[in-house]
Amino acid sequence: MSQAAPRYSLGWNIPPTPARPDFLARSSMTLRIALCAGETSGDQLGEGLIHALRARYPDAQFAGIGGPLMRATGMQTWWDADALAVMGLAEVLAHLPRLLRLRKQFRERVLAWQPDVFIGIDAPDFNLGVERWLKQRGVRTVHDVSPSIWAWRQARAARIGQSAERVLCLFPMEPPIYAQHGVDARFIGHPLADAIPLQPDRSAARSALGEPVDAPILALLPGSRLGEIRRMLPSFADAARRLAADVPGLRVLVPAANAQCRAAIDAILGDAPAFRVIDGQAQQIMIASDVVLLASGTAALEAMLCKRPMVIGHRISALTYRIVKLFGLLKSAHVSLPNVLAGKTLVPELLQDQCTADNLHRALLHWFTDADAVAALQPRFLALHESLRCDASARAAEAVAEVLQP
Repeated sequence: MSQAAPRYSLGWNIPPTPARPDFLARSSMTLRIALCAGETSGDQLGEGLIHALRARYPDAQFAGIGGPLMRATGMQTWWDADALAVMGLAEVLAHLPRLLRLRKQFRERVLAWQPDVFIGIDAPDFNLGVERWLKQRGVRTVHDVSPSIWAWRQARAARIGQSAERVLCLFPMEPPIYAQHGVDARFIGHPLADAIPLQPDRSAARSALGEPVDAPILALLPGSRLGEIRRMLPSFADAARRLAADVPGLRVLVPAANAQCRAAIDAILGDAPAFRVIDGQAQQIMIASDVVLLASGTAALEAMLCKRPMVIGHRISALTYRIVKLFGLLKSAHVSLPNVLAGKTLVPELLQDQCTADNLHRALLHWFTDADAVAALQPRFLALHESLRCDASARAAEAVAEVLQP
């Protein structure tokens, strides 16, 4: 097994790119698979995919950009996944020269390594450009995790097809959109659906968190980015305070994704006694809760898989919202994945001007006081969970194996 290369901090110390040998003159016939994953979620997906591919190809070599989980599988990480973990327009612009230099160095190193396939995992702004460049030079390419074309600018599907020979989709409504543009896309299921039990244990989660077994609990997730927290948490916290007046003994658990998020959350909440801020453990907190209040995103899918009733509250900048409305960029009638997957409204979505503390409070109180509504939600969430529970890593490996066929 190849030894892992040294970790390169944020891509600043760029290793030299070896001279490109003749692509057809590679001396080793060992299968080579290059990958690129950004951020923690991509590292998790990459870890599962490498394990599934290694089950098929025990002697395969893996190299590219990845995090600690992928590195632990024996993959050579030429750069760390943190090199791509830049969020927000201002931050991206500030790091753009470094990112462009990194992309150039990375794609040339991949080509020189002569992989049998390149797999870009999420990070579409970085990976799709790398994939397109490599595909033009004869490298087979797969993009793992389709961007949200079901929600935004479906015409992107054709451009994605110019980069990837095959696109792997986490949701069943995505391949038909690609098919309209002649792009090979495969539904593989969602790794979270594989990881979360069909019937999560609420009592065990409460015990692990040190919470009372019989207390009413609200999980409050304002987002994992500082901008989201500052924009959403004041309204969320106000709604929770109002709810506490109607639900005696209410406990409000707030997970903090990292130290920066914790500081921002603490600054907004102060020392309010009903709130408990916990480092990480967002999934455990959702399982322990009775109801979840969250910003839209993957957290809504996770809450659905945890079988918890929820209220979606989301607000973007006024300028961004006007642009989205003016150009009709949003193609879905819903923004939260539980409603999108169901094709109808299962949980309330309170967006923009509707996202007020008063509206959030009323929607939350409904779930706390209407046991029949909560009970009716459970079989619907279970059916959606089962539809996504497909052993995603194994199906992704199968899809890659088909691309590797001569």
